[in-house]
Amino acid sequence: MRENYLETKRNILMAGRAIIAQKGFCGVGLSEILSAAAIPKGSFYHYFGSKEDYGRELVQHYVDGYLALLDQVLGSAGAAEADSAARNARERLLIYWGYWLESQCCAEFEQRCLVVKLSAEVADLSDAMRQVLHAATGKFIARIAHCIDEGIAEGSLHTALDPHATATMLYQLWLGASLLGKLSRDRIPMQSAMHVTRHVLVPPQ
Repeated sequence: MRENYLETKRNILMAGRAIIAQKGFCGVGLSEILSAAAIPKGSFYHYFGSKEDYGRELVQHYVDGYLALLDQVLGSAGAAEADSAARNARERLLIYWGYWLESQCCAEFEQRCLVVKLSAEVADLSDAMRQVLHAATGKFIARIAHCIDEGIAEGSLHTALDPHATATMLYQLWLGASLLGKLSRDRIPMQSAMHVTRHVLVPPQ
């Protein structure tokens, strides 16, 4: 019974994800989520206390998956695939930023970063969702910083880099570039971010 409950709850979350990734949280009504999930209103409230509660759990579900992706791409906590582990830390970081560029520019809305989409929208509207997003960005930055630290230790990155400060700056750079890309509707802001990233993540001279 518990397994069926969790599976149904996951299906409801996934049904609304692509719609919210496209239209935003406020731009999607509960009826649209119900229609996408093919469930009646009463069933929705069996799994979620409110639309805000749904949004909070949707963000947390996305964050959990994104952290698993970071562990795979960056090699954090020993979870990297064999081919990723063979690459040095600088290469893994550039692969991650390349993934960000391609996913934010792709036509499939469900592939785009939900944190980028929702951060500015819900920060002043839902403290519960804001807290989840804030905690998530801290974890993302920590994993990037860990990879930078590994790069310094192994010699693929310059010792002058401060891991946490560099990770924070790069994450802020890409978050801003993603928002600017939405305004310009082209890849130029993120291509510029990649150019800066390559120069920041400088190997030893």
